[in-house]
Amino acid sequence: MTNPAKAAATVHPRRKRKKHWLQRDWRLYLMLLIPIVWYILFCYKPMAGLQIAFQKYNMFNPAKSKWIWLDNFKFVFGMSDFGIALKNTLILNGLDLLFGFPVPIILAILLNEMRTPMLKKFSQTMLYLPHFLSWVIIGGMVLQIFAPTSGVINSTLLRWGWISENIPFLTDGPTWTFTYVLVGVWQSMGWGTILYLAAITGLDMNLFEAARIDGANKLQQIWHVTLPGIRSTIVVLLIMNIGRMMSIGFDRPFIIGNTKVKDYCDVISTFVYRAGITNSQFARATAIGLFQSIVGLVLITGANTVSRLFDEQSIW
Repeated sequence: MTNPAKAAATVHPRRKRKKHWLQRDWRLYLMLLIPIVWYILFCYKPMAGLQIAFQKYNMFNPAKSKWIWLDNFKFVFGMSDFGIALKNTLILNGLDLLFGFPVPIILAILLNEMRTPMLKKFSQTMLYLPHFLSWVIIGGMVLQIFAPTSGVINSTLLRWGWISENIPFLTDGPTWTFTYVLVGVWQSMGWGTILYLAAITGLDMNLFEAARIDGANKLQQIWHVTLPGIRSTIVVLLIMNIGRMMSIGFDRPFIIGNTKVKDYCDVISTFVYRAGITNSQFARATAIGLFQSIVGLVLITGANTVSRLFDEQSIW
């Protein structure tokens, strides 16, 4: 049998250690409390409202809302506009992933190889700055630069005689898609660079020294030391990006898009905006959001499983 006095003596030091941790790290726990409260209020608490996706929602008396189960989903999936929005969401997110994912990795490696501190700090600042600009400001910049008649690019190219007519950056579907992806990569590449640069900084410098002793040049060091060293970071971020394939921000396509490219810029978020806000179809908008979440969960789980099978690197 267990000695009660011995058991009490074992528990007591544990309590003392916990109390010591709280006294020592209370500032860290306080900082952690802020995002936890945010997630509870804005992510977990609203989940109770998902039930209206299966109801004929009565906004004036929610208690009298009738359960219609999957009728909202059937109605939404039967709409032609939803098919266009779904296709555009997958295409734009796919292009963002294809062109936007490698850029921060390349930039982080280039920044890490810089040996001039002032130039490195200046480059980092210029790369990070777009991430902190709102899409309203970026939208104004895009209009000034890419406008068909008065934009800086068209005006300059016409003046130099390099083109004979304006390039429809914002009014032609495929050209608008190119502009959309280009602006998105420019805006987001700085934030991704921070993550990869932090991972590179944490690598053991002895590995690079050993590679130099073995006669490896810079490219060989990058290929055989840097990239394998940050592989886990690359895999985790890739899995998370794949999980967001069905989710797309509202502000970017809404601000950069226009009626002339509606068949290219109308995505799920703008479709939900029209259904939920403009047309007050809250139940159907919720059904779309639930559909997005389920597909996103399937994608991130599938990507994580495949990664674990082939590379043994995964989120969980």
